[in-house]
Amino acid sequence: MQYLLSVIDDENSVADPDEDAAIDVFNDRLRADGYWVFAGGLGAPVNATVVDNRGAEAVVTDGPFVESKEYLIGFWIIEAPDLDVALKLATEGSKACNRKIEVRPFLDE
Repeated sequence: MQYLLSVIDDENSVADPDEDAAIDVFNDRLRADGYWVFAGGLGAPVNATVVDNRGAEAVVTDGPFVESKEYLIGFWIIEAPDLDVALKLATEGSKACNRKIEVRPFLDE
């Protein structure tokens, strides 16, 4: 099953060199152990644009869709046999990047 590990930040900062190195080690482990699917870092919420085309015309708004102290700064998509393994990996990822991690399973098709 695939899981989204969302990296949550509450500061407007990027990873420091020690965090970058720890993240690289964690990424290498995910790859070596067969859990890796995809990962990426995201720009700050100030750089976000929201598009809402549910009405008669599309509305494009600068900024995040929700004003919040916490925001999504990055993510991993992993393949894990069950939630327990995903939570263990999230615990390791949280330590590596020094941020909170939210774990959510992808919906079955």
